[in-house]
Amino acid sequence: MTNSFTCPRPLLRHTLAAGAAALTLCWPMLASAQALRPATQLGNAAAAPANTAARPADFIVAVVNSEPITNNELRAHVLRTEQQISQQGAAMPPRDILTRQVLEQLIQEKIQVQMAQDSGIKIDDEAVQVAEQNVARQNQVSVTDLRKRLAQDGIPLAQFRDELRSQLLQARLRERELDARVKVSEADIDQFLRDQRGGAERAPQEVNLAQVLIAVPEQATEAQVAALQARATRVLQRAKSGEDFAALVLEFSDAPKSGQLGGQMGLRSADRYPQLFVDATQNLRVGEVSAIVRSGAGFHVLKVVERAEAGLTITQSHARHILLRPSAQLSENAALSRLAEMRQRLLTGKADFATLARESSQDGSAAQGGDLGWVGPGQFVPEFEEAMDRLAVNEISPPLVSRFGVHLIQMLERRKVQLSDKEQRELARNLVREKKQDEAFLTWTQDLRARAYVELRDAPQ
Repeated sequence: MTNSFTCPRPLLRHTLAAGAAALTLCWPMLASAQALRPATQLGNAAAAPANTAARPADFIVAVVNSEPITNNELRAHVLRTEQQISQQGAAMPPRDILTRQVLEQLIQEKIQVQMAQDSGIKIDDEAVQVAEQNVARQNQVSVTDLRKRLAQDGIPLAQFRDELRSQLLQARLRERELDARVKVSEADIDQFLRDQRGGAERAPQEVNLAQVLIAVPEQATEAQVAALQARATRVLQRAKSGEDFAALVLEFSDAPKSGQLGGQMGLRSADRYPQLFVDATQNLRVGEVSAIVRSGAGFHVLKVVERAEAGLTITQSHARHILLRPSAQLSENAALSRLAEMRQRLLTGKADFATLARESSQDGSAAQGGDLGWVGPGQFVPEFEEAMDRLAVNEISPPLVSRFGVHLIQMLERRKVQLSDKEQRELARNLVREKKQDEAFLTWTQDLRARAYVELRDAPQ
């Protein structure tokens, strides 16, 4: 088994989520391990594995403010970057171009670490310890095994921990500096949605309406019609005052079976509703009630229950899992072995997943046989969700490690569901925020670079 390392993502990749920094970890991962993201994502300044080949005498290639970058330091980062590119199957750039790019990255990282230190940001040993545990989990190994592999590759533990501390410094600095710069307004979201629709003001809509129908007989007299209209007016007044619409349906509506459905007619496109209904509700928000609508059937009071843009869908997953939490009595390796044995029994038909979950799982879903219900993207921690998403229907994953423990996952089914108007706007908000964060990050790093003293010395070898 090889002990070499690899980084799962491109260098300099940067994201922020929900106002908190989440900088992609680029400390190398064990090549033999499953590529899962860590619980706390970190920055990019990572040391390379020691190179056993003969090296030239070391010298300074650049000075960043008062801190040097040596040829050996740069060369180690270049070698590791080439390893990453090769393992990702990407085209390898010429060595001189790659060296310039890696040198610029190192310069940027040193500027950020220096700024973080000068501004008083500190990373305590406990935070570094947690980061080390995250790297071990990402690589599906224990901390002890991680340290053994680092030693086999000639990487001192102190150097490894120093690099983690630098990554955390950068993460804290970027969070502090960039968080206040990124604001997403409702107008930004509206513009984004218009752009996605090709400039159209409104995309095709589907709507779910609920109604109270006050039926008017065909031969009703004027007095009867007036009395029925007054009845509809009372319904409208009570609905607008906030009374439960489903209760009003039960009390007043003459529509067939409306009491069983709360008066809802189901999510459907506008062309499947009477034009009178469309005209009366097209400018209403979800939860609002229309004025009284008169049709050949009688008087209608309509409520907008839900809106969704036709064609905008997400994939939901229905899975179940078994969770074992490592403890003093159960090591992580023992949990992995135990779940691997369970998986083999399941694959050979000698055990039932739900039964094993009820007997063994240490998660709140154990009573339901490990069933997690229907969930959309982003509802689980990344390391769990990425492993789950790779599964085919009915497939059982190998044991995997997350920040919560060790899991066995079975994918039960998937389905496409349409996004509600609220969900669409939340998705748009996240996409706009990410775009603004990338723009702010680029501007920020360019500004830092321009204000720093950088002296390029001897050409790298």
